[in-house]
Parts: sequence; structure tokens; C-alpha cells
Amino acid sequence: MSKLLKVLALVMGYACVAIGFAHIALGNDSVPDMGDAGVTADSQSRFFGAIFVGYGLAWIWAVRRTPIAVDAIRWLAGIFLLGAFARLVSVAVHGWPHWFQIVLTVIEFVLPPVFFWLAQAERKRAA
Repeated sequence: MSKLLKVLALVMGYACVAIGFAHIALGNDSVPDMGDAGVTADSQSRFFGAIFVGYGLAWIWAVRRTPIAVDAIRWLAGIFLLGAFARLVSVAVHGWPHWFQIVLTVIEFVLPPVFFWLAQAERKRAA
């Protein structure tokens, strides 16, 4: 379980860093179906890209601790899950987004419980 937690958390961290840098570099063009949403949306997308880089680095930091910072893993997974609920608010207000965003929403609902479970198993193993 410990190895699986490390691998998944590192993949999560590196993926978030890469996605964040893509948003910084590409702005609105990094989001499917965004079109020409304007300068304000581009600025916001790039800003949130930087935040996402930091979020990914937090995943990498948490999993590279000895022992693994399971409380941080749980918090980071909870934040990811909160993002999924935020997407549901958008669906309720504006309707269904581009199909790729729906895939991301599914991932954002599925992965956090896996991380919660693995973090709990790691806590029990370390105790």
C-alpha cells in the first residue's frame, strides 16, 4: 500500500505541476472549448496555473517525507474533491461543459477516496 500511495501521489504531483505550467504558458488555449474568452479569463487561467503548480509541488513534498505526510495527503485529496464539487456548481448554473471537463470531474470524484483509503492504510502501517 505504501508503494502505491507513493506512486499515485507522485504522479498526481507531477501531473498537477505539468498542467499548471501548461496553463501559465497557454492561458485560455489550455482549456478545451474556451475560445476567445478575453483578457481577464486569460489572466485568471494563468494565475490559477501558478496555483496549480504549487498544489502539485505540495503533493510531491508530502509523499517525499519520511514518514509520508498522510495528513497532508488527506488535505490535498480533500481539496481535489472540493474542485469536483465546484464543477458540479458550474453544471447547475451553466450546464454541461466540454466532454474533457466531464472526464476530469469523474477523475476528481474517484481519486480522493482512493487517496483517503491509502493514507489511512499508511497511517496504520506506520503505527
